[in-house]
Amino acid sequence: MSAGVSVEEAARNNAEWCDSFYRTRGINGRFDSDAWTSATRTPPLYPDAVTLVAGASVEAVLLRVDTSVGCSIKDSFADLDLAPLGFDRLFAAEWLCQEPLSSEAAPHNWSMITRQDELERWESASGISTGPRPFFRRELLADQHVAVLARYEGNAVVSGATANRSRTVIGLGNVFDLRRDLESTWRDAAIAARALWGAMPAVSYDSGESLAAAQRAGFAPSGCLVVWVKRE
Repeated sequence: MSAGVSVEEAARNNAEWCDSFYRTRGINGRFDSDAWTSATRTPPLYPDAVTLVAGASVEAVLLRVDTSVGCSIKDSFADLDLAPLGFDRLFAAEWLCQEPLSSEAAPHNWSMITRQDELERWESASGISTGPRPFFRRELLADQHVAVLARYEGNAVVSGATANRSRTVIGLGNVFDLRRDLESTWRDAAIAARALWGAMPAVSYDSGESLAAAQRAGFAPSGCLVVWVKRE
């Protein structure tokens, strides 16, 4: 990643986001030195385990999760081979990091969501969840390490992201933009999060068009991750 941010820090931040998200659904994961894991099956789009170090033992990680069909493992260092154990690669992505600029002006029309009705409008605009709603629960709004960020045009949510603060970095996720300007959304979401928590590096991961937009916004990719899913 950047000279001062390691993939381990980004992976830990992402695991902390997953842990916060799951706790709103009554799922309690565990942090060990090698991975974050959940013995309870996690919601769609979210992993049952996130590796925290390179070279984690596949066998040790799988012992701590439900390995039935649909189990998903976020291989943060793209160094595991789960194919012989019945897993397929769901997707690969790049870790991203953006260092804070020396001078950052507060982004226009961005704010942190604080109410349930605002969160519902944000979720509807995001298009992220396709199943039963709410996918993002109101308990997230009470977590001091989490922020749901939105850009408004009038009363309409047009862009957004989730953010979570770790000890050394801020994580961004669920980045969306209805105006087809993901570059400014990546840039402004990072600045809006730093306005809340201070001048910390912003980390994330992505692929495809959103990855390219993040790079244009000053995020540097370094290192690959892979998400595996248990096939039938």
